[in-house]
Amino acid sequence: MISKISHHCIFVLNQDSAYDFYVNKLGFKIVTDAKFDKGRWLTVCPKGMEGFELVLMEATKGMMFDEASAEAMRGLLNSGKMGGASYECEDIYATYEEMKAKGVKFTKEPTKEFYGVAAVFVDDSGNWASLTEKKK
Repeated sequence: MISKISHHCIFVLNQDSAYDFYVNKLGFKIVTDAKFDKGRWLTVCPKGMEGFELVLMEATKGMMFDEASAEAMRGLLNSGKMGGASYECEDIYATYEEMKAKGVKFTKEPTKEFYGVAAVFVDDSGNWASLTEKKK
């Protein structure tokens, strides 16, 4: 049986820009940043969540894509059709204000939902993600 997810891939338009967004705006830490012949292996995780890594995979020809597939993925990213993840926090209103002050773009302000309070933001590549404070 599968017992754990260790890595999840989020496709990005530019790894340097994604590095800046996830580290400097979201406060994630770098787990691996290694360049090799087919590209760059860049992974991050929220502080305190070691053992799970987001792979920030650039949508370019190489390890995963031929040129046509890379172009199609870049088109999806640029159109805002790709979703990233759902992130949890303890105080959504404070986290929302902190993220906005760092330049994170929100498409939905914190809103009460049946499961808690949620907001939606986009990363620098157009991936949308939710920020959630679970109902207590």
